[in-house]
Amino acid sequence: MPPPKEMDFVLASLPLRIGTYVPDDLIEDWFGPGTGMNPPAHAALAEAASYGRRFECEFKHYPERKEGVFWKWVPAI
Repeated sequence: MPPPKEMDFVLASLPLRIGTYVPDDLIEDWFGPGTGMNPPAHAALAEAASYGRRFECEFKHYPERKEGVFWKWVPAI
């Protein structure tokens, strides 16, 4: 199943330097169903990063916390 449409809205509306946290089970469900989540497959993480870029967001996975984070980067000053 793809991310819910509400997630599109969240990432599109995300202020700079604020993060949205997504647990590993949802990363696997949304971006790599059936690929495994302990930890999420590289394909799922790559797809999550690609999804984030559609909304000008960075994505990083934190295996020790079992979650990924999307956030808007701060433009260079």
